[in-house]
Amino acid sequence: GGFFTYFVILAENGFLPSTLLGIRLNWDDRSKNDLEDSYGQEWTYEQRKVVEFTCHTAFFASIVVVQWADLIICKTRRNSVFQQGMK
Repeated sequence: GGFFTYFVILAENGFLPSTLLGIRLNWDDRSKNDLEDSYGQEWTYEQRKVVEFTCHTAFFASIVVVQWADLIICKTRRNSVFQQGMK
């Protein structure tokens, strides 16, 4: 779930998965303020880092949600949530 979320956010911001291979050197270059995405939009270093940190946050949040779901699944393995309760 985490990686899916990471790549969806990048794709929504113009960086399609097929363009991400080999982009790291340009992505982390502080002096490059005209990195083009898949749609031709140019990104500054600061803008790229905002998107990157947004991806990190979403990745972490999706892992937390998956862990909650796993907890509920394990807790209600034999009984439904309504029979078991959330005690």
